[in-house]
Amino acid sequence: MEANNGTRRDGRSHDALRPISYTYDILSNAVSSILWQAGNTKVLCAVTLQTTVPPFVKGTGSGWLTAEYALLPTSTAERTGREAVTMRRNDRSVEISRFIGRSLRSVAHLSALGERTIIVDCDVLQADGSTRAASITGACKALWRAQERWLEMRVIAEPFLKTRIAAVSVGIKKNQVFLDPDYQEDSGIDADFTFVMTEDLNIIEIQGGAEKSPISWTMFDAARSAAQVGIEKIFTLHTESEPYAPLPDHKKAPLFSLTNRQQRS
Repeated sequence: MEANNGTRRDGRSHDALRPISYTYDILSNAVSSILWQAGNTKVLCAVTLQTTVPPFVKGTGSGWLTAEYALLPTSTAERTGREAVTMRRNDRSVEISRFIGRSLRSVAHLSALGERTIIVDCDVLQADGSTRAASITGACKALWRAQERWLEMRVIAEPFLKTRIAAVSVGIKKNQVFLDPDYQEDSGIDADFTFVMTEDLNIIEIQGGAEKSPISWTMFDAARSAAQVGIEKIFTLHTESEPYAPLPDHKKAPLFSLTNRQQRS
């Protein structure tokens, strides 16, 4: 069952993405950063490299990649409290952080890093639905550019990313598929899924389920088909449309170096 061409409240067809835009190098202290915007959802993703690894990786000669996701206080209509103030991590933030990290590690050759850790920070500046999908897609683009720059700086000797990934959300309501729902659509749907796929549309991970009542396999297949269309559009629009930007001069010193940081302080 394919999504039909009826329109939604924002004028989109049911199988259309929200407008996407992005800006690189928002942050000067990260080797790579990107402000990813899908409709009114805005996520700032930044990549840094540390010269340590978690205890379970130490001594293996391999590296590690982890992610941290958080909602900024005014990203939602009702203010979200800072985790640093409550002294407790939000369960949702922890779950999405792990989701982002798993998705990126699935296409990373971590032994190419040596014993170093990549940290990808995803901070939601404005939440209007599908923030985890926006975080994964933006994080991958930021990580891909970081890889290019680390190769240029000779921090790594070979690429560690095997392919790009992207993610989209799909909602189902009254036997109709909604690709990339915003918050208002998402709050009233019958089922909700987030699909993470590679450039050749192989599946990395699927999260989701029915909100109100069971859905048929036919509707799930329709959701999968809509997700493939959406992810294909993301790669078509944004994979080859941008030139590589060389590393700015002020970043050509390896920013991950603790020695360099101590000398600058």
